[in-house]
Amino acid sequence: MSTLEETISIAVDQAHLDGTLVTPATLIPGVLFVHGWGGSQQQYLARAREIAALGCVCLTFDLRGHAEHQSLFDTVSRAHNLQDVLAAYDTLIQRPHVDPGAIAVVGSSYGGYLAAILSSMRPVKWLALRAPALYHDDGWESPKLQLHKDHDLRAYRRSLVPMDSNRALKATHDFQGDMLLIESEFDDIVPKTTLDSYREAARNARSLTYRCMDGADHGLTGERDQSNYSAVLIAWLKEMVAGARRVPSGSVPANDTLAPETPVKSA
Repeated sequence: MSTLEETISIAVDQAHLDGTLVTPATLIPGVLFVHGWGGSQQQYLARAREIAALGCVCLTFDLRGHAEHQSLFDTVSRAHNLQDVLAAYDTLIQRPHVDPGAIAVVGSSYGGYLAAILSSMRPVKWLALRAPALYHDDGWESPKLQLHKDHDLRAYRRSLVPMDSNRALKATHDFQGDMLLIESEFDDIVPKTTLDSYREAARNARSLTYRCMDGADHGLTGERDQSNYSAVLIAWLKEMVAGARRVPSGSVPANDTLAPETPVKSA
């Protein structure tokens, strides 16, 4: 593997020591994780650690309206959260050794919806969406919670949504990288028809991998469902980034304890 060398000075007491910093010259993939509505970065930290062990730089973060910003839960809008995702993406690609041409974005539910839109605003090579939600385009600046009052989202998601009528689906249609779509068999928040809308829109993707998790609900509340999702996601990413990194094949570190992605009343 080729390397880069940088002459540095190391301060110690009243002296300065000459040193040479040697780092890999090869850039490595970056992976951005976007959690769902009502969730937090904690839901992806364990998976990020496993994927980082494959030779990637991973970034998890909390959307506004969540975790330390819970006070904004009632007022935060999609516009705010999309800016959060853009800021996180820009932070990731500025990290040393991250290849800006080899970025994967992983999103669940509301996070999957935002990740799809992000792909139309920033370069994304790999896009993994688990139970990505859909919303009407109007009310973009309105509080996200208001969307459930203004529209019958359950009916909207149970219909096949035309690609040209929805911002996230338009972005999916324009995406030309590799995509992973994951459905939960017993999802009562993001039903199969919503996944069908994304699947139909993804006609220009370089490749499309579709998985249905048997017996799983929206929040993956079962321990087996958590493990299955991790296995599918990590195997897919390992395959996708194989040409962009040099990591010996074999097992990755054991899972940390994974907290269930508890489904909220509205996603």
